[in-house]
Amino acid sequence: MEFEQNAPVVAANGDAVGHLDRVVVDTEKKTVTHIVVQKGGLSKDARVVPISLIAEASADRISLQEGAGDLHGLQAFEEKHLVMSGAAGSGGVVVSQPLAGMPGAVVSDPQPKYVKEVEQHIPAGTVALKEGATVVAADGKHVGHVERVITESPPDRATHLLVSKGLISKERKLIPITWVNIFSEDEVHLTVEPRQLEALEEYPT
Repeated sequence: MEFEQNAPVVAANGDAVGHLDRVVVDTEKKTVTHIVVQKGGLSKDARVVPISLIAEASADRISLQEGAGDLHGLQAFEEKHLVMSGAAGSGGVVVSQPLAGMPGAVVSDPQPKYVKEVEQHIPAGTVALKEGATVVAADGKHVGHVERVITESPPDRATHLLVSKGLISKERKLIPITWVNIFSEDEVHLTVEPRQLEALEEYPT
């Protein structure tokens, strides 16, 4: 299967339900466990789709099994909470030094401070790789961006990343997954130097 950046996603009945937003990768086994589908409209509603509910995936589109429905019954990718920050409530009552002939000013405890925390509903040990994530060579040099994740099935093991470089005239290279050392949401770190990527044949468009 091939998971292409922003590929349209369709339900079993052929209705469009969104587009590919992220690919969820088990960082140890290097398998694709889920995809994240961004639904249409202004709601920015993203749903987590298990790989078992994908009928087929190509560079042109991703087709879902009947059990996926229109995605409404699937888990939301992110959930936002307001949590109390670590600094909230610290410090007691503060009394300033009084000036001559004036009482000291009293400042009460600060009000609790809340910060927004985002929880991702993906399995432990996985990363929701962003399509377009930066690819970094062993020397720290940026060598392109992830355009596509390619797997073999079963067991949906990732075999290659299609990496593109350039803005107008893009150069594409197919990189073996064995060259990947570290996955994060925004970056993929390789074990090879840029010259080894340059030696690869360009991927046909």
